[in-house]
Parts: sequence; structure tokens; C-alpha cells
Amino acid sequence: MTRSFPSTSGIHHVTAIAGDPQRNVDFYAGLLGLRLVKRTVNFDDPGTYHFYYGDEVGRPGTILTFFPWPGAPRGRRGTGQATTTAFLIPPGAMGFWVERLKRNGVATSAVVPRFDEEAVAFDDPDGLALELVASADGAVEGGVPRGRVPAEHAIRGFHGVTLSEEGFERTSGLLVGTLGFQQEREQGNRFRYRSGGEGPGLFVDVLCQPDAARGVVAVGTVHHVAFRAADNADEEAWRGRIARAGFNVTPVLDRQYFRSIYFREPGGVLFEIATDPPGFSVNEPVGALGARLMLPPWLEPMREALDRSLAPLTPPRAAE
Repeated sequence: MTRSFPSTSGIHHVTAIAGDPQRNVDFYAGLLGLRLVKRTVNFDDPGTYHFYYGDEVGRPGTILTFFPWPGAPRGRRGTGQATTTAFLIPPGAMGFWVERLKRNGVATSAVVPRFDEEAVAFDDPDGLALELVASADGAVEGGVPRGRVPAEHAIRGFHGVTLSEEGFERTSGLLVGTLGFQQEREQGNRFRYRSGGEGPGLFVDVLCQPDAARGVVAVGTVHHVAFRAADNADEEAWRGRIARAGFNVTPVLDRQYFRSIYFREPGGVLFEIATDPPGFSVNEPVGALGARLMLPPWLEPMREALDRSLAPLTPPRAAE
């Protein structure tokens, strides 16, 4: 796969909105066997948790993050949203996961073929649309046993995301012409794009749904999708490229674990580009990731108040 211009190496993270924080931890760390690699707050709204789940160290391409808003209304899936987040599992792991989900009361779709892969759809407790995709790409190393999920069946990170759009041409132009994806396949109204990287999180599917209602971002929906930049210099280069393409893009923002820029793609989905470094071990050792509330230096004076206002958390409930 050759490109004459830079390509992002794939998805860095996906951020969604949850309801109850403990229920969120139980589902993702308990049932799905992801690791809670960082427990912090929304830097723009410190009274709200910000959870990061991923592999053992939170590598880019494995990170699903949440802002839990207890008591907030449910959102609505629709156009202008990333409507499905898909996890990558190894070939042969589908039976294990379908049985595990159903045993724990999670309704699933039928397993369906898609291109040369198999996918099963289900929702998290807040209605966030998820998929497990069994693919040869899932044979990569990286599975770690957690709870009752053995290493050979463990989620390897993201497969990709699905964007729902009224039309796909302008979004396709951004993905291919600016971010360096390559349109790989199409099936009906689904158009698949692949980044130039390796590992998890390589795919973006665009669903063309001109008759669908516009989505509403709230509990149970994706807030934004972040793509990878190699380092700070690469981030600045991406910012310049995106601005020259005519998009309103933010200044570079310090998110402590990465640096970020944000802009909206033509269909309305909020995109971010985030640097791979410094990563989640910048302020706590790998063995202790996610064990306690971590705050950036400018929020440390608020720690006592935040400890009182944030809901207490217990270790994730073990799934059967």
C-alpha cells in the first residue's frame, strides 16, 4: 500500500459518554477484560471522572475512554456521529465471546460476515453500540489474561469505528486526501478505509444514511474519535495540514498523557489527533495504572474537594 503523502497510523482512542461510573467499570474492566489504565477527571469539567481503558499499558489503538455523567439523558444514534466502536479479537475467539456476553445477560446480534471477517453487535449498559470483529489482524500478540478472559481470547484493541453520514463524499475526501487513509472496500452503503499503520485500530467504515435522523451526543454515544500522531513535531505538521485543508482546528492542547488538536469532519463528527507519547506511565508506574485518582498539577489543589464530590469506586464486579 503506497501513499505519496503522510498517513496517520490509525486510531489513537475513542471517547464516549457513560452514565453510572461504577457500572461502566464493571462492564469494561470486569466483563470485557480491559484494563482501567487511568482514573482521572475531565480536565475541562473536573467534577466529572475520565476513565481510560486499554491493554496493559494503554497503547494507542487500544484506548476507550469515558466521561461518566450520572443522571444525564440518553443520546440518540444518528448521522454526524461515530455510531459503532468495534474491538478486534483473534480468529476463533467469537464463540467464547458470544457465550460470555449471553451468560452475563448481554443481548447480541447474530454473528454476521462482513468482508472477510465475522462481527457480532451488542450494546453496553448505557446503549453504546459495540462490535467484536474476529479477524486475521487479531492474531497479533498482546492478549493478557484478566479475570475469566484467557489470553488467547482477549481483546487486542480496536478494529475500527463506523461513522454514520448523510453522504460520504466529503468525509471520504478528508479521510483519503488529508488523513492519508485508503478506500479499501465497499459493500452496499458501507465504505471501508484503512490507515497506513500496523497493529490495532486501522479501520474507519463510513455508512451513507441520507434518510437517518441526526444524532444527539449524550449518554450512550461517542463524543469523539482520535487518530495518532507519532510525536509533538508530527502533531504540529498535522495541524498545519488540516488547517490548509480548510478546517477550523484548535491549538495544540496538553492532555498530560498526550497532546491533542480537535476539528470537525465535514459530516459533523468531532475528530482529534493525539500524540503517542508520553503515555499513561508518565505519572504512575505500569503496575499501578488506574489504581488511584490521578490529577494534573493545576488540579491538585482541588483534590480534597474532588474526592468528596466524585462517586466512590470499588474494584470491578467479576463477570461469570
